[in-house]
Amino acid sequence: MTTTPRAHVAMFSIAAHGHVNPSLEVIRELVARGHRVSYAIPASFAEKVAATGAEPVIYTSVLPTEDNPEDWGTELIDNIEPFLTDAVQVLPQLVEAFRGDEPDLVLHDITSYPARVLAHHWGVPAVSLWPNLVPWEGYEEEVGEPATAELRQTDRGRAYYARFEEWLTENGLGDVPPDDFVARPRRALVLIPEALQPNADRVDRDVYTFVGACQGERADQGEWKRPADAGKVLLVSLGSSYTNEPAFYRACLAAFGDLPGWHTVLQIGAHVDPAALGDVPAHVEVHAWVPQLSVLKQADAFITHAGAGGSQEGLATATPMVAVPQAVDQFGNADMLQALGVARHLPKEEADAASLRAAVLALVDDPEVAARLERLRERMAAEGGTKRAADLIEAELPS
Repeated sequence: MTTTPRAHVAMFSIAAHGHVNPSLEVIRELVARGHRVSYAIPASFAEKVAATGAEPVIYTSVLPTEDNPEDWGTELIDNIEPFLTDAVQVLPQLVEAFRGDEPDLVLHDITSYPARVLAHHWGVPAVSLWPNLVPWEGYEEEVGEPATAELRQTDRGRAYYARFEEWLTENGLGDVPPDDFVARPRRALVLIPEALQPNADRVDRDVYTFVGACQGERADQGEWKRPADAGKVLLVSLGSSYTNEPAFYRACLAAFGDLPGWHTVLQIGAHVDPAALGDVPAHVEVHAWVPQLSVLKQADAFITHAGAGGSQEGLATATPMVAVPQAVDQFGNADMLQALGVARHLPKEEADAASLRAAVLALVDDPEVAARLERLRERMAAEGGTKRAADLIEAELPS
């Protein structure tokens, strides 16, 4: 390891745990190898970024936050329009922030549109740190175009694409179609295990390299201790965004509150008052937040929303999962986990107490599930994780 910075790397992301967290251990490793890393991020994540040794570069975002997930709307255009609106107003902020201190390499989350534009302006390589499933050969015809065909027939959809094309043209990237700009990076390191990727045999390996989970020890998040009298431990968590589900948490209490020998760790997020849950049995812990990976290393089962982070943490710790997806890519992840034979996909509307209990007990009592999880854990470990990601990033640095 060198004692002085060998390169200046700039990372760009948005203020969302599911997009920041997967990158943090990679950034920590780059800093440990002597590189200077600037990390462009809204102020709410500055402390988390600084803990890696990177220097936060603060910008102001107008994206909806995880505190108000309903602001993302319900239609496709509601989901994609904010990223372009944010990019247009963020780009000048970042141009100014990096003026005279341009990096040698750009790293970026898939949602950070300004990053690719800046890499083009600066004439430096760009590498995407991709936190969820990637498009495969044929994805556009099978998924992308059917999803956007109707959108392109609406006034709002046509205005979105016209604005996106104009913005790309203004920034010297007019030859790149907007959908390709978003979903087809120059180079990407995929921070999920290949086992979660649909049609993995059709993924372009010259662009996308699966390095698997980059989790680290996360000692800064604290440690959870398994109670001495716990026969089995269940973790229930819907992640960080879609947590305002008191009825679901009450169903979990009804399912597991009287289950002999089980200890339940229930994460309810910041929006639910614990009093709304009613009486909580002694062997159930209720928290707004828990150090998830620490709990999973000691858990016997996991009820999850099947976000990319939770899904791979469940696999990395060989924990059987009941997937109750809430939004976006979680439905696909739930299907993949079930297809791997290590989880049950339980739709939200079917997740009552009886179904939750039956699904958890069936998984925990099945030795084949345990065997599959162990094989998947071994495959994930072989993907290389943080150190391989850092090696591949260093390989992209200009000579």
